[in-house]
Amino acid sequence: MNQYRKMAAICCAAMLISTASCSSDKPKESGTSTGEPEGSVPTVQGSITPQAAPSEAPTPESTVPESITPQATPSGADTPEDATPTGVTPTAAVLENDDKKVSYMEKYRDIVEEMHPGGITEKRDALSYPEFQKYTYYSTTAERDTPVNILLPYGYSEEKEYPVLYILHGFYDNEDWMAREIVGIRTMLSNLCADGLAKEMIVVLPYIYCSKDMPYCTGLDLQNSLNYDNFINDLMADLMPFVENNFFVAKGRENTAITGFSMGGRESLFIGFSHPELFGYIGAVCPAPGLVPVAGSSMHPGQMEEGDMVFGENPPYILMVSAAKNDGVVGSFPSSYHDILNGNGTDHIWHTMSKTGHDHSSVTPHLYNFFRVIFHADEPMGTSPEGCVDGGEVKYADSYEFEKLEYGGIEKTDFYCLLEAEKAKSAPGILLWWTAQQSFPTHIRLLM
Repeated sequence: MNQYRKMAAICCAAMLISTASCSSDKPKESGTSTGEPEGSVPTVQGSITPQAAPSEAPTPESTVPESITPQATPSGADTPEDATPTGVTPTAAVLENDDKKVSYMEKYRDIVEEMHPGGITEKRDALSYPEFQKYTYYSTTAERDTPVNILLPYGYSEEKEYPVLYILHGFYDNEDWMAREIVGIRTMLSNLCADGLAKEMIVVLPYIYCSKDMPYCTGLDLQNSLNYDNFINDLMADLMPFVENNFFVAKGRENTAITGFSMGGRESLFIGFSHPELFGYIGAVCPAPGLVPVAGSSMHPGQMEEGDMVFGENPPYILMVSAAKNDGVVGSFPSSYHDILNGNGTDHIWHTMSKTGHDHSSVTPHLYNFFRVIFHADEPMGTSPEGCVDGGEVKYADSYEFEKLEYGGIEKTDFYCLLEAEKAKSAPGILLWWTAQQSFPTHIRLLM
């Protein structure tokens, strides 16, 4: 086993060395190039000239009514993280291999970590980082121009189509809250992409307060909550078409994700349950109360009933709910959502953080995990420790050296590495095929 650990360490070092950068930068033809150097963004139809989003927005951390006492979860705060009631079969998105089906969510569940690793949000000398750019689009829902921050991958190119992630801010905040350096989206995502741990993607930070009569949130009451709830209509009718018409977007639920913090987390869950045909990856961190009715609260009549928190025959690839155990704002409401999902047999990833609060300290770990598990639906799925169905020839390696391999008609420079048997549970070791562009191994072979 020491031999396996040594070889794993060598492999991990090789992974870091073999990272690759993105390709050339060309705007979509529907927009006009700004004439900026590589990494710039196009001017888009119906927008103002892009302006860099502020790195530090003076908005407060999200909050929800202090007057509402969070309800205790039915089984208490110490509900087992993966508990599912007896007799309830969780629904899960599956990808078919030649001879068996594999749960996408089950495959990625084990890589979720409580906290992001140190240094992942820090800039590296060898990398170039994109900037958030601010645009406006006309919202027919709110009947006004509405701001949105958009992050394009460094080297954004018209030769590619990119998946899209929508990240929603919380109560009293705006589109600049998530763009702050303290949240770390642009550096963390770029580092993960360079390490082969995340896909290149377009990140959209919208302003989710949507009202014809009220331009911004004025208080903690029902009307203001309903204005946040109205964002689903703006997203469907206005924002998603704006993004798809002005940027090179890979369409389909397998290329579209949504998550949010606090009130934004409540809205991302509501949007995900309402439109699973559009969003294949759904997340929420410290979601606010009110997704379902809150007893004794006139502010939270509920966007849906508890029994509606199901997907039926169209479950997402990923449903991830993150919660801070010491959250002094939303309390145990995220845990109550977890319990409802378990009670309904709705498969999901439950991610808890023991030392974070209701602020960026919880958002960054959630996004670190979410970035790594989204947009892999088109990749081959390993089936089990018994093997992997990939249609290719089984090859065993005597060394860790690079070699040219032919796979699926495409020649790639890859390498093999060994990991401890614990990863495969019943095998003495597993053989992994890992490219710099894959998030983590998808091809598994027994090493007997």
